[in-house]
Amino acid sequence: MSARAHTVAFQGIEARPVEVQCALTHGLPGFSIVGLPDKAVSEARDRVRSALSALAIALPSKKITVNLSPADMPKEGSHFDLPIALALLAALEIVPADAAETALAMGELSLDGALVPVHGALPAAMTAAAENRALVCPAACGAEAAWVGAAQVIAAPGLAEVLRHFTGQAPLTPAEPGETLDAAPGRDLRDVKGQERAKRAMEIAAAGRHHLLFVGAPGAGKSMLAARIPGIQPPLTPAEALETSMIHSLCGMLGEGGISRTRPFRAPHHTASMAAIVGGGRGAKPGEISLAHNGVLFMDEFPEFNRTVLETLRQPIETGEVMVARANAHVKYPCRFMLVAAANPCRCGHLADAARACSKAPKCGEDYMGRISGPLLDRFDLRLEVPPVALSDRDLPAAGDASATVAARVEAARAVQAARFDGQDRAHQNADAEGRLLEEIATPDAEGKALIGRAAARFGLSARGYHRVLRVARTIADLDGSREVRRPHVAEALSYRLAEAAGP
Repeated sequence: MSARAHTVAFQGIEARPVEVQCALTHGLPGFSIVGLPDKAVSEARDRVRSALSALAIALPSKKITVNLSPADMPKEGSHFDLPIALALLAALEIVPADAAETALAMGELSLDGALVPVHGALPAAMTAAAENRALVCPAACGAEAAWVGAAQVIAAPGLAEVLRHFTGQAPLTPAEPGETLDAAPGRDLRDVKGQERAKRAMEIAAAGRHHLLFVGAPGAGKSMLAARIPGIQPPLTPAEALETSMIHSLCGMLGEGGISRTRPFRAPHHTASMAAIVGGGRGAKPGEISLAHNGVLFMDEFPEFNRTVLETLRQPIETGEVMVARANAHVKYPCRFMLVAAANPCRCGHLADAARACSKAPKCGEDYMGRISGPLLDRFDLRLEVPPVALSDRDLPAAGDASATVAARVEAARAVQAARFDGQDRAHQNADAEGRLLEEIATPDAEGKALIGRAAARFGLSARGYHRVLRVARTIADLDGSREVRRPHVAEALSYRLAEAAGP
């Protein structure tokens, strides 16, 4: 007797179809699982046996063999429990074989037969829709998986309910998508006294997804400003929300099945390892740069990060994706994020203060900022110094626009870019434009072209730097409501590129 069920194995955010084949044959009684299972999959036989026993289902005195096909693909995770149990029940003719074959199942079984939530329900639902199958999953994963819409999702609290559903005794109602999580009230830009130039740079960066570097003395407000960036960003589009949530689903970060429209804001500590930032470890899991996909990656104390970790950012910044290559896995993750970095000008942080600077100045500042390589520094579109706010300014009334007002301007600029890049595969915001496309959308007028030409010759702008100035100028023009890039837009973009604090 034999039967089949279906499930998935995860490779990055992709859920690969896996066929679970179960055969009952004559021979010494035993229960074996083959097909490159890891420890968690191999232990499924004991969980399945106990769960069936809790339902008063005894296994026959036969040799039970479960094959996970394709056999050369590694299988990891406890979500194989439910499809193995389903294939076994079909082989025992307790569940109709055709019903088991028309579904894609995933879920971990507890010893009493209850279904425990697992990671990756959202990508699994995408694969179920592509395979034209229904997805059977734990009840806690149903609201998350139902967001796909194209696949019917059967969310069950336990194996007993799955059994009654497939035998027609008590069919389960398909799950509904979970409520979209509302963003918590963020910190408002209007609360920040002074720092008008930094606020303007944040608005430009958010509007075009440009990378931003703050350099300033301790206590100047770099981290405080960065913490207000989520409040000026537009919500995720439905396509972006689904793409971002698929990565978060693999890491079990979707609570209550809700998919948030708030852009991610990740702020790893400077002691984070390369695997934590870029991805890797057991199963080549996504790192912080992928968890920040379509959002912001804030790296405070930027020069304090490991030099190797910083250098690994260079390629993902350019391509918007990262290949995590390990001996047993080659996994590609998307990582189109906005990098916001903050740094002190030197180790003590008071390089610009003549009264407090140490005797090693200015060499201490050169050595400290030298931890950021030239090629990485060249990838920041906006660099500016954040000066300390005078004590007298702190007593002034709130000034400047509120976060909601800035967010409205940013969203309007993003809408212009969405229309501009409609139909483009690689370009989504101005920061993505390159080559002929960049020339078409960001070539400045005659005065602007002459200005950027003189600046490039005088300050030695690299070709990358030249193009990044044009991208920023295009974003400034979008915020200004201008169809053309003019000299004032180029001048402002150059002022951020050639900031003395960070150097070209």
